[in-house]
Amino acid sequence: MSAEQIISDWKKNIYKPFYWLEGEENYYIDKIMDYAEHHILSEAEAGFNLTVFYGRDAEWTEVLNACKRFPMFAERQVVLLKEAQYMKDIAKLETYFEQPQPSTVLVVGYKEKKLDARTKLAKTVKQKGELFSTKKIYDSKLPEWTQQMVQQHGYTINQKAVLLLVDHIGNDLSRIENEVNKILVNLRDRKNITEEDIETYVGISKEFNAFELQLAIAQKNLSKAVRIVQYFEQNPKAAPIQVILPTLYNFFSKTAMVFGVSGGESAVASAIGVNPYFVKDYVQAAKNYGAQGVENILLLLHKYNLRSIGINDAGTSDADLMKEMMVKMMY
Repeated sequence: MSAEQIISDWKKNIYKPFYWLEGEENYYIDKIMDYAEHHILSEAEAGFNLTVFYGRDAEWTEVLNACKRFPMFAERQVVLLKEAQYMKDIAKLETYFEQPQPSTVLVVGYKEKKLDARTKLAKTVKQKGELFSTKKIYDSKLPEWTQQMVQQHGYTINQKAVLLLVDHIGNDLSRIENEVNKILVNLRDRKNITEEDIETYVGISKEFNAFELQLAIAQKNLSKAVRIVQYFEQNPKAAPIQVILPTLYNFFSKTAMVFGVSGGESAVASAIGVNPYFVKDYVQAAKNYGAQGVENILLLLHKYNLRSIGINDAGTSDADLMKEMMVKMMY
């Protein structure tokens, strides 16, 4: 069952006695937990029937006793156990999971971890309640996820704007959504988010960013690449070298995979795991550098990553390291 399905059921007053939310992607766990805290009960009901625990501070007996209480002046009560991964003796709640209180909705947030499926606790949770397990979304799926999220709000976003946003923020779904919400407040009558909106409301230059640098290198456009690095030098927070180098390494790692794929751009996009809209950049880089050139770039990225943290380097500035590296890549 997805996060949307769980919330949809709650809106229809369909509840299971407890929900165990686990895994790597905190965004969905937080989304479900937030709805449970603020929307299952009315404001008047919540005063008597909402109990929130935090795993670092709560004792399993306290949680157990709260779950066994009966609701006051309401059909049900809600008990939330946040950050349950830090709770000692959490396995002792198994006795409650075996015989949960029908009038209690217990929601457990077990972030960054998963139950061992072989244990009795995991089997009981799956059998008696709802086990919701998440995993991090692949970076290649972030543009598509962002577009769908924007569409759910009743808006659209163009491809360049998507890439700027995702490239700047990375794999942080909550922050992406927060930035989108900030933009939507300022769109007024417009229904489409553009790169100009990203530049204005998120603070990312549409001309000088890690994606444009990546594109300039892929095109072997040294002058453009140097201009972008000079912008980064004057605006250190725009794209630190510790962000740029992994981004370039990821791009050229996927470019290296292009040489093993036969077929058109759609086949390449599927094989290397990128959005079809952007696959032309990888194909172009492969043509411009060849297999040997791409291999050389990956070696250079590793070498300059070490130098950026002071290994085999006497203190060269980040900007000078980038310029030197790009010259060696392109010539």
